[in-house]
Amino acid sequence: MQEEINVNKLSVSYYGKQVISNVSFSFESGKLIGIIGPNGAGKSTMMKAMLGLIPRDSGEVMIENQPLQTIQKKIAYVPQRSNIDWDFPIIVKDTVLLGTFPKLGLFRRPKKRDRNWAIECLTKVGMEKYAKNQIGELSGGQQQRVFLARALAQKAEYFFLDEPFVGIDVASEEVIIRILKDLRNEGKTVFVVHHDLSKVKNYFDDLVLINKKIISSGPVEYVFQPKLMQKAYNYSLSMMESIGGEV
Repeated sequence: MQEEINVNKLSVSYYGKQVISNVSFSFESGKLIGIIGPNGAGKSTMMKAMLGLIPRDSGEVMIENQPLQTIQKKIAYVPQRSNIDWDFPIIVKDTVLLGTFPKLGLFRRPKKRDRNWAIECLTKVGMEKYAKNQIGELSGGQQQRVFLARALAQKAEYFFLDEPFVGIDVASEEVIIRILKDLRNEGKTVFVVHHDLSKVKNYFDDLVLINKKIISSGPVEYVFQPKLMQKAYNYSLSMMESIGGEV
């Protein structure tokens, strides 16, 4: 399979200070890819810059040999929960229904089949019985499941999730990673900003290891190595052993 996701020399600055510098990597489609690195490494910034959500100083992102903006409807993005206004008055099923809007086109309203599809996506994440609840009434894990259902409703080919496992219960994390693996098995490509190194080997096929710049990228067994992790995190070898790194 040819490489279908290419990031080339991506750099981003905030207020004149460079946050990520000259980031480049390539991956085949149909992979579950973890973006890891220490706090402040630029993981979320890199994801947002890839998606064109924040300005870039330089660099380009090509998917299917096309600029990202030309295949925008094939992309679903789940932001960090801390960036969402949970007081906004909207019920769960309508939140998921928003995922159908990009493919509806201008001035078209959702039809019965779109509403049925939204409920089907809620069912996939085990949240159908909460369909009429206000989104703000849910726990953190439940909210994260609903936003994954919204992403599923988009029928996307490429999924980008920013810290989906932060502040959620174990049951929700298990549901979410199962669905992400199912998407991968269906040939979808999934990028996940992730912080828990103990789960890396079990969750991902490939990794992007970043600390302002790319430390390494590629298969988990290649990237998740003591010398590379030490370089990114300044961890000792004994700490690497405790999180499952091979010494």
